[in-house]
Amino acid sequence: MHSKRLLRIPATVIAVTGLLLSACTSEGGGHKAAASSPVPATTSLKPLPSESPADLAPYYGQKLSWHDCGVPGFQCSTMKVPLDYAHPVTADDLRLAVARKKATGPGKRLGSLLVNPGGPGGSAIDYLQYAALGYPTAVTSRYDMAAVDPRGVARSEPVECLSDPQMDAFTAVDTTPDDNAEVNKLVTADRGFANGCEKRSAKILGHVSTVESARDMDILRALLGDQKLTYVGKSYGTFLGATYAGLFPQRVGRLVLDGAMDPSVGALESSRAQAGGFEVAFKAFAADCVKRSDCPLGTTSTDDAGKHLDAFFATLDSHPLSTGTSRPLTEALGTTGVIAAMYDEGAWPTLRGALASALKDDGGPLLKLSDSYYERDDKGKYSNLMYANAAVNCLDLPPALSSPADVERALPSFRAASPHFGTTLAWSSLICGYWPLPSTGHAQRIEAKGAAPILVVGTIRDPATPYAWAVSLASQLSSGHLLTYDGDGHTAYARGSDCIDTAVNAYLLDDTVPPKDQKCT
Repeated sequence: MHSKRLLRIPATVIAVTGLLLSACTSEGGGHKAAASSPVPATTSLKPLPSESPADLAPYYGQKLSWHDCGVPGFQCSTMKVPLDYAHPVTADDLRLAVARKKATGPGKRLGSLLVNPGGPGGSAIDYLQYAALGYPTAVTSRYDMAAVDPRGVARSEPVECLSDPQMDAFTAVDTTPDDNAEVNKLVTADRGFANGCEKRSAKILGHVSTVESARDMDILRALLGDQKLTYVGKSYGTFLGATYAGLFPQRVGRLVLDGAMDPSVGALESSRAQAGGFEVAFKAFAADCVKRSDCPLGTTSTDDAGKHLDAFFATLDSHPLSTGTSRPLTEALGTTGVIAAMYDEGAWPTLRGALASALKDDGGPLLKLSDSYYERDDKGKYSNLMYANAAVNCLDLPPALSSPADVERALPSFRAASPHFGTTLAWSSLICGYWPLPSTGHAQRIEAKGAAPILVVGTIRDPATPYAWAVSLASQLSSGHLLTYDGDGHTAYARGSDCIDTAVNAYLLDDTVPPKDQKCT
């Protein structure tokens, strides 16, 4: 993802906590690794034994002690999980933050509904506050809404990598290098980020994989008293949910995977596909913009708007804009600001205004969009989202690209996929090539044979998780059912479509899957 190397959905832009994706990172260790193949994987994730190992009994048998969270109606607790599932050692246990809001009725309680907004790195507990109050009341009145911040994220043993001033510098580094000096500066920044993660988070850094987080979710399922998992995962949360289904098919209840990732493709192909997704989203934005008399990218055509955007980025590259702060708007920050607004069509007016201001030499509004993407607050404090994002991605898959030479070879295909963002997204795919630990996962199909019906939701013009990924995931899952939203933006449920909400609600409340090939507009 483009986190500058890690793609996610910005919380502030869409008023929910980070849903997000992770294609643009790469993964791997400090060792030299080959670029991942664009050919979809043929191996499948194998399920775990149906009976949990005896050495995990203390974790499944612990009792949660709930207390008030400070937010009316919400309760918080902490659960213990092993650092290493292969070798549980009590002294090394992790403490994960969990929260819930109990169902208040009317209607019979249906159990717990876990939610995850994506990332990787998005806080599920922060998102819970949106979901418990923003999801349809037909659902929230019947389910206890619950969440766990995954290991390494937010309140759960957070991965840390850089100081806030160092992160300011990292986000501003040029990701469209024009010469060897700029390439070296980018590589130095990536190495510094990776080394910072190792220095500050050595204990947990090798144990934040999606497989481990899925196993943590199964412990929480048991502690909440549910025989099967009911779950809504968005963006990366779909990968987490699908991984759970693959590991524990017999414990799958009602799973909604919205804005799906395709687990069968490697990091390189994922990054390139995501670049194409942002191109599709920009074209939709531009088509809307040029119809307006005040469009800052002109009113002639979408192609002309793209040329204006390229010219604007080129100007930023040589002449960063003042922002009213000590931080100028560089090309990298400006590109991130534009990408941030691609996640939700509701942010398009904000982007038009920010571009208009930038063309008047005020980069402040576009910098705010970039900051929202990185979860940087007004005091200069970053959340750990981007640190967790890289740490998870770099364990889950081998690197997309491992050297500047790899990037140079990949650039033509990235530019073909996305003329406006491809160069940035290609160079942003390099960070995991310098990761201090080797990856523990690889691309593979997830079939979850024997699982109950699983609902996969895909948005046709989703910028971060291309629609083709939802089609692929639904076809891989032995019990997958695809629901399509013919619209814009990242994810679909509880975002304004009555058709989508009605279909998902029927599944969550009555276990009714939509008709085959149902499409909502």
